[in-house]
Amino acid sequence: MNPSDVVQNLINQGILVTSEMLNQIKQGTYIPQEEQEAPPIHIIENYTKPSNPRTMEDFVAHYTTRFKLIERMLRQRPELRNITSISRLATQKASGNASIIGMIMDKRETANKNIMLTLEDLSGQTKVLISGKDEKLLEEAQNLLLDEVIGITGQAGDGIIFANEIVYPDIPYTELKKSPTEEYIAIIGDIHYGSKQFLKEEFERMIAWLNGQVGSEEQRTIASKVKYVIFIGDIIEGVGVYPSQEEDLIIKDIYDQFEGFSQYIKAIPKSKRIIICPGNHDAVRLAEPQPPIPQDYAKTLHTLPNVSLLSNPSTFVIGKTTGFPGFTVIIYHGYSMTYFADHIPRIRAAGGQKRADLIMKVYLQRRHLAPTQTSNQYIPDPEDDPLVIKTIPDFLITGHIHRVAIAKYKSVTMVNGSCWTGMTENQIKRGLENQPGRLPLINLSTREVTVINFHKEEHE
Repeated sequence: MNPSDVVQNLINQGILVTSEMLNQIKQGTYIPQEEQEAPPIHIIENYTKPSNPRTMEDFVAHYTTRFKLIERMLRQRPELRNITSISRLATQKASGNASIIGMIMDKRETANKNIMLTLEDLSGQTKVLISGKDEKLLEEAQNLLLDEVIGITGQAGDGIIFANEIVYPDIPYTELKKSPTEEYIAIIGDIHYGSKQFLKEEFERMIAWLNGQVGSEEQRTIASKVKYVIFIGDIIEGVGVYPSQEEDLIIKDIYDQFEGFSQYIKAIPKSKRIIICPGNHDAVRLAEPQPPIPQDYAKTLHTLPNVSLLSNPSTFVIGKTTGFPGFTVIIYHGYSMTYFADHIPRIRAAGGQKRADLIMKVYLQRRHLAPTQTSNQYIPDPEDDPLVIKTIPDFLITGHIHRVAIAKYKSVTMVNGSCWTGMTENQIKRGLENQPGRLPLINLSTREVTVINFHKEEHE
């Protein structure tokens, strides 16, 4: 086929021919998107262990494993010098400076407006007093969560430490990596396909955009450079997720929901790597980590060569080439976000569920996606805690609360996805305020994040 015929064929398909494409066509190096292979990803963590009955010993081992993982991080903090085990501290008669690492077993306010913590390590427990006279430290203590692992420096007393500083495991500063190639990640959250409130028109417009069929010339050029499309959970509405959900369903069979969603995925160019993790609506166990969406429910998804079905949460590397190490990405649907919004006063006062940026920052500071036992349902794996943030990411991507949030913490770009559903009564009861139809795009060569708004109300 001569170059003019190739160009005309692309125009007939509604595809904008960019100057870059035209040069490739003239040189005979142009490969249509549907014939290009999707870039690979390199998986670091993907939880696939089956559900098994758990014993009390498993719970104890799980928390011990978590403690050891985060203790190792805290021991790298320069603020924590001469760390002492709690049992050894109890045998020391002389008072003086002390540093300990412990899991928060209890937190309460005293009659004198102080905060008293009970911290536990592998050797024992001790009380930690945060004085109400130190307003900054008191505020920090008010934002602590049960079951998280922290460091404390202070003055040792008889069976107590008078705290001077609270130390988080936190993430270190790392290099702000930028890709040598202009490529993009598109982030799609909470589609809820099968719901009466599914925004079909907006979602199909977005799929057309990914195919380069709509948008300005600049946008179509960007669409052709989207190499990774991340679906951050709740891809379907599910069945029986909450009481009276059937009233909200237009598709009442879960297999049909997955099949309908799969047809949209098939319409995305095969040159784009599609990464999907489940959410709490997606027919997998509610307990986290959630395994990848199984083939039994989503047969078509499992046949698509450019689709990677991962666990929630999961960690992987994208954009790796000769001479460039790629980017580490952590994806987490975000079930614990509601708990963080309700139980951390600093976040609650700043807007609660509207402040996914603050919640993601706390995830990174505490190095855990759901430390408190009641913040999610979880699998007490005695050998691991997959919700511990072990690897420092370049990108942390979440969803669940149906609003776009974009922020940077140290060298980590944090993005919370939008949604593709209108409001249901259940969402209103949960305090959600949807911001639908937005598509965040991360430019891997600049680390800038832009948002395209497909919500039809904005186009009327």
